[in-house]
Amino acid sequence: MAQSSSLPSAVDHQRWQGRRIGITGAQGALGQALSRRFQAQGAHVVGLTHREPPCNAASATTASQSWVQWHCGREQELAPVLAQLDLLVLNHGINPGADQRSLTLNRALEVNALSSWRLLEHYERIAAELPPGSEPREVWVNTSEAEIQPALSPAYELSKRLLGQLVSLRWSEHQRSPIPTLRLRKLVLGPFRSELNPIGVMSADWVAGQVILQAGLGLPLVIVTPNPLTYLLMPLSELGRAAYNRLISNRPDR
Repeated sequence: MAQSSSLPSAVDHQRWQGRRIGITGAQGALGQALSRRFQAQGAHVVGLTHREPPCNAASATTASQSWVQWHCGREQELAPVLAQLDLLVLNHGINPGADQRSLTLNRALEVNALSSWRLLEHYERIAAELPPGSEPREVWVNTSEAEIQPALSPAYELSKRLLGQLVSLRWSEHQRSPIPTLRLRKLVLGPFRSELNPIGVMSADWVAGQVILQAGLGLPLVIVTPNPLTYLLMPLSELGRAAYNRLISNRPDR
């Protein structure tokens, strides 16, 4: 697959000019790639990290312009930071591999799914309280191709599928009760080279470019993968979930 590392054009540059963007998992390969590309478009990037923030945010190995450390289970502490963001990218996660111990499963569910769900809820409330006519906020949720494809990691697959289902539920809820000041996008990404997956077939920089490009086209479902089946199965899966959610929500009370 041909991959270009060129930065966005001047036309794309204006979309994020002057915007504040928060990225969880900002010290990972994709987080850093997204940070560099957003900054090239004039955005200010806030890295939201579980790790100790880098001592030198201007070093060659860190891409975000400012850093905030946070912890799973204490998402409410990020409320003042979230309120200042125009875009929140939920990109953090762990991959325990073949480890199937209860402790590992619980940690994967907490980090990969439940923490993102809580942050999504917080950000949704912030957007809903904006004055009418405000510029819509955006939240992008990276669920991974593992939502519908094997990833040789049961804990990772289960947690990402849960997160994907939660995002699908929010889409259905937003159809019934729209929030004009919020746009929700799901990122379904195939294997790219990172600390979690050193043998990924795509570069994180190329994936970041495709994500920003597709989001710029207004796509709510952003898919980047070398696997052609995902481009067929993922939209069908979303259509099935939407139909199921409408059927359930329309059932008369008993």
